[in-house]
Amino acid sequence: MYVLLTTVDRRKKAEELARKVVEERLAACVTLIPGATSLYRWKGKMERAGELVLLMKTLRPRELMRRLKELHPYEVPELLVLRAGEVSEEYLRWAREETG
Repeated sequence: MYVLLTTVDRRKKAEELARKVVEERLAACVTLIPGATSLYRWKGKMERAGELVLLMKTLRPRELMRRLKELHPYEVPELLVLRAGEVSEEYLRWAREETG
């Protein structure tokens, strides 16, 4: 099991991305976490942005990342894949059913 992490700046876009990847069975679940503040350098300038963090639980990380590159509104989206070291059998079984 993997968690793909990304951020967006608008709730509507976050929900749109989440709905799409769950409907397409690329993610079993997407958790939206509002209230994040990101500090980063962009095109030589320091930036500060309010964002939502999306945690996407998946068994298909490559396909999910490929699809997010098509859907994401950012020019260079943050797409990080984290491998889960331990996952409960019940959750893993459910995730397989939802992404299979």
